[in-house]
Amino acid sequence: MINKDMKNQLWITGLIIIFFGLSSNIALAQDTTSKDDGFVYLSNGENWDGWNLKLRNGDSEMAKKVYAIEDGVVHVFKDFPDSLNLNTGENGTHGLFFTKKKYGKYILRFEYKWGKKIANNFDQWQYDAGCYYHVYDDKIWPKGNEYQIRYNHIANKNHTGDFWAAGTTLDWYSGDGKTFLLPSKGGKKFEQKKNELHGSGKAKYNALNDEWNECEIIVMGNKYVIHKLNGEIVNMATDLSVSEGVIGFQSETAEIYYRNIKIKEFKRIVPMRKFLKD
Repeated sequence: MINKDMKNQLWITGLIIIFFGLSSNIALAQDTTSKDDGFVYLSNGENWDGWNLKLRNGDSEMAKKVYAIEDGVVHVFKDFPDSLNLNTGENGTHGLFFTKKKYGKYILRFEYKWGKKIANNFDQWQYDAGCYYHVYDDKIWPKGNEYQIRYNHIANKNHTGDFWAAGTTLDWYSGDGKTFLLPSKGGKKFEQKKNELHGSGKAKYNALNDEWNECEIIVMGNKYVIHKLNGEIVNMATDLSVSEGVIGFQSETAEIYYRNIKIKEFKRIVPMRKFLKD
């Protein structure tokens, strides 16, 4: 039989266990919040709620197969054969999955890695995809700015982080007019440039080794944008001609995987110097 003192002792012990259990859960929740620091996932990892899928051929059912979701990862060309429509000129599976919401001031982060299969006009552009932002016309191809995702296996050169200003202009910085150079290191302003603008090409990267790359786009309306690859600044521009738009991720010439697509929005412009220090 349990006496009154033993009951009281058990009751107190139970309260202590509950208290420390709650404290641990609260601490864990705080740790998770501090790690994300205001970032929210754009994809729920299960379906395409909140997104529009588009292909050049206009086939909405095929688009769901091109952009397959598995275990929270978007697997482009998952169930398609290797060399799909290779060099035929059709390019029907060129396309993007776009957010339905427009964004203006934010940090966008995502990861990608290349698969093994190739498709469409691969011989022209090698391993090619991209992330479009500030898109104001979501046709294929869109009008907006592109964070290029590309690897030229022939020249063993990585182009991830290059700009493609499609129907837009921006002020870009370079020492030789060919590749990006930070203004603090001697980069000069080239006003209202468009089309392809090469990044520094100096960041470490993973190409065909089945390893992930971490990408970051820091954009503050039409004031400035910074492209980062695996923690390093690879490109930058100011005075953008467009201040907001939808965001899209591309299918083009090769099998690619996207994951951990998340965003942190800002109500006000954050000074560029804060991110240049990081």
